[in-house]
Amino acid sequence: MLLIVGLGNPGLKYAANRHNIGFVAIDAIARRQGFGPWRRKFQSEVAEGMLAGAKVLALKPQTYMNDSGRAVGEAARFFHIAPGDVVVLHDELDLPLGKVRAKTGGGHAGHNGLRSIEAHIGPDFHRLRLGIGHPGEKALVHHYVLDDFSKAELARAGELVQALADEADLIGKGDFTTLQNRIHLALNPPVPRAGEAANGDRSTSKGRQ
Repeated sequence: MLLIVGLGNPGLKYAANRHNIGFVAIDAIARRQGFGPWRRKFQSEVAEGMLAGAKVLALKPQTYMNDSGRAVGEAARFFHIAPGDVVVLHDELDLPLGKVRAKTGGGHAGHNGLRSIEAHIGPDFHRLRLGIGHPGEKALVHHYVLDDFSKAELARAGELVQALADEADLIGKGDFTTLQNRIHLALNPPVPRAGEAANGDRSTSKGRQ
């Protein structure tokens, strides 16, 4: 079984915060991939489903970000899930909005949700880092992550999580490199060169004739 965790803070007050993109992403995956209904368990909201033939428990801790590890640890112990079968979706200040990077193990880089999870299950879990951009100064970070996405940012964040949801079977396969590449292409489609565009137009015109 895989445990896929979206990080965020519970409640309408935080729903559109940059810090909550993990919640938004796990909701999109569950919806797109036909997971079962959300229910309360393990101090969380949980939903069950399948990705590429692998059984998955999706989890949104309701313990608030800084104490996420309590919920993740409880679920992992109950199902005997090793850290290598845990995937955490979280906001990443050091990536521009619309970028995603996968990482396995390593430090928490000051992210309190990751710090809490490491304290309960160790560092050897997978992370999908969802870029939210950086405010430019360390002193602004706390307010920035707990502020809502702007209208333009929300649209871009929506494109990111939808692309992630569309390609979520790759999480089930553990193929994070292909996942990164496909999301990048979905959000940054190649622009055809002038000659290719012209050839395409001629083909279309012939088809109409």
